[in-house]
Amino acid sequence: MTTFGNDQRPTMPANPWIDRYLEHLLVSKGLSENSLTAYATDFESLLEFLTEKALPMERVTPQTLLLYLLHLRRKGLGNRSMARHLSALRGFFAFALEEGWLVENPAELLENPKLPRTLPEVLSREEVERMLERPDTRTKLGFRDRTMLELLYAAGLRVSELVDLRPLDFDPQTGVLRVFGKGSKERLVPLHDLAQRFVLAYLESWRNSFKPLEEHMFLNRSGKGLTRQAIWKLIKRYAQEAGIFREISPHTMRHSFATHLLEGGADLRTVQILLGHADISATEIYTHLQTSRLLAVHREHHPRSARQSGRAAAVHDGSE
Repeated sequence: MTTFGNDQRPTMPANPWIDRYLEHLLVSKGLSENSLTAYATDFESLLEFLTEKALPMERVTPQTLLLYLLHLRRKGLGNRSMARHLSALRGFFAFALEEGWLVENPAELLENPKLPRTLPEVLSREEVERMLERPDTRTKLGFRDRTMLELLYAAGLRVSELVDLRPLDFDPQTGVLRVFGKGSKERLVPLHDLAQRFVLAYLESWRNSFKPLEEHMFLNRSGKGLTRQAIWKLIKRYAQEAGIFREISPHTMRHSFATHLLEGGADLRTVQILLGHADISATEIYTHLQTSRLLAVHREHHPRSARQSGRAAAVHDGSE
């Protein structure tokens, strides 16, 4: 067993199959550092389990994986964490089969636990407006914060995407923002006029006052890029100042962006592209909003629906 760092904590021995798979995810799939770290943590848990059972990787069976999943459930993992582990297992063992390390895939028949179809927390348009008005734009910190809030809502950014923005990612000629999402996938998001003006003014008049030490668009007092945790705290602060006391996060602005677009008549495919979802199923969590809107339009405008209450007395099943 090897050690690392000054605290000499034990770590699991490296597994060449897992090392090769993580390299594959990095090079071929373009996964982000955060995603790779999550995968590595999941595989470390698997290796710990196999070591306790004195079982080498090549002897893993479907029964072994079922016991492992039961082990995770007993540790208190919820459905979402279990689904993530299952995804890691399926991807890894499929890769091992393709590489010829295994003759059968022991994870082939594993099924995901059913996840609750929870709806995201969404702000009303009035609540968004109140939040946007909270930063004091007469100060450099206030102008920076207002610009960040405008971008989160105007472009539906993930907080990690906001953190990673560089000044050259905004094109003032076209009003388009270049965003690098999950797996370093690039997408172009148009900004509305007000958001464009805030970004341009921040870059031209305010950013240099932070004495930049890094190339990030948004900087802290020391001239270094803001962290996700710092932005999270700012969001919570401005929400409370705006009189919004339920639990929200930077992702709430992203959900609100998607929701308000759909309420305004945007189609799901367009919202998928703007959000940077690789699969439209990830966007379909918002379809309840589109369905509600379609029902309301149908009730209001369909001629027979509009006369429904007036005709109700004339409708019967033919019985006396």
